[in-house]
Formats: sequence, C-alpha cells, structure tokens
Amino acid sequence: MRREPIVLFDDGIHQCLLFDDLVTGEGIQSNQFMLTNSGQSLLLDPGGDLTYTPLSVEVSRRITLSELTYIFASHQDPDIIAALDKWLLHTKAQIITSQLWARFLPHLTASYLTAAHGISTSERVIALPDSGSVFNLGKAPLKAMPAHFLHSVGNFQLYDPTSKILFSGDMGASLVDDAQPVTDFAEHIQHMDDFHRRYMVSNKVIKLWVNMVRKLDLDIIAPQHGRIFKGKAMIDAFLSWVENLECGIDVLTQDDYCEPK
Repeated sequence: MRREPIVLFDDGIHQCLLFDDLVTGEGIQSNQFMLTNSGQSLLLDPGGDLTYTPLSVEVSRRITLSELTYIFASHQDPDIIAALDKWLLHTKAQIITSQLWARFLPHLTASYLTAAHGISTSERVIALPDSGSVFNLGKAPLKAMPAHFLHSVGNFQLYDPTSKILFSGDMGASLVDDAQPVTDFAEHIQHMDDFHRRYMVSNKVIKLWVNMVRKLDLDIIAPQHGRIFKGKAMIDAFLSWVENLECGIDVLTQDDYCEPK
C-alpha cells in the first residue's frame, strides 16, 4: 500500500519531503528527498531502476515531471544515480555532482538518448569543484558541502539553511527499514557501526567533517539510508559518537593484505 512521504519541512513556500519506502525486493532500503521552492524542484540521490518508477510517480503527483529543475547526486553509486538516463529523457533537470564523477556519467546513459533524442549528458551536468558551491532553488539558497572520502573520493552533501537540514548521504546511514527519527541513540549504534567502520575512509576525515558540521545551524541530519537524527541533542550524540570512530584505513593491518589460500 502506498504510504505518504514524511514531511521534513513545510512553511508554505519551501518544502522538503522524504520517501523511505520505494525500494522493493532485494535492494537496500534508501531514502529519496524532494525539495521545492517558488516553482523550482530538486531530487536528491534518486537511485536506480528499483526506485525510478515509484519515485517518478510520486514526483508527478506534486509537479509536472518534465519541469524538474535539478537532480543532486552526492556521488556515483548505483543507488544514487543509476537511473540517470531515464531522468535525462523524461525531465529537463540539470544534474549536480562532483567534477570527479561528472565525466563518468555518460557511462550511465544509454546510447539511444544521444542517437534518437539528441540528449547530451555533459550539457546537462553542473560539475562541482572540490570546495563545493552555493546555488538557489527558487528563492532558497542551498549549499553543496564537501564530504570527500565519506565514503566516495568525490562526495558532497546538501545543506538547506531554510529548513536547517543536512542531507548527509552515507554519513549517518543505518541498516534499518524506515526513516523515522532516532529515539534511542545507544540502541541505534548497532545499526550504524559496521557500515561506518567499513565505508568511511578514516577517523581523520570524519573529524574534519564533524568540525565543519558543528558550525551549521541544524535541526535535522537526514542520511540516504535509514533513520534521521532530529533535534540538537540527537545530532550532537551522533557527531560525538562518529568523531571518535576508528574506521577504514585506521583498522587495516597486514592480515587484510595477504595472498588468498
């Protein structure tokens, strides 16, 4: 049964929606976000074939699909942007992503788009410099925040000062089946721990990220998988936990680099 999206913010002009139940079958649970302001719209990490049809239906309930303004791709993974060719074909959206991945996006675009429809991937991409960028959605500023190596080498998160939400991608992700706010942080750690230890590159990078995030005015951290962190206390609990986490290259030893037997 279709479930209504979670309304993260709505002041009558600016709206942020979270879709957390569109993945079916064997795919990992993921969150898709839609932001609208003053006639413009943005999809954040819309995913691949598992989410394209249900997400495009949900988007069509709210705007004219072809008029979608932006797609923000935090990095290059299949659950982020694998259905790129369909979004290019059925919308006019520009794709915002790291300059490191912009040149690889044509690999996700079927050749028939160029041959039959004259669609050029490169002409639709806004390539972000490593330092990030500020752009407007309608009358609302949005900030592409650098989050490199968390986990992708070219990785960005989206900060929305209007709603005070940081859309954090894989940082803060949890392996659960819903996106309701975390209520018991100590209990929630078990759903994040293994993922972060493997997917985040090093504690050094996490500390740099935490230092940046602590300067933001935040009400919500909304990861791409699992539950959100809502309220100052829960956000601080997450930042305090993750900034002390050993992960990635911190925990590797020679035993991890041995000839297989």
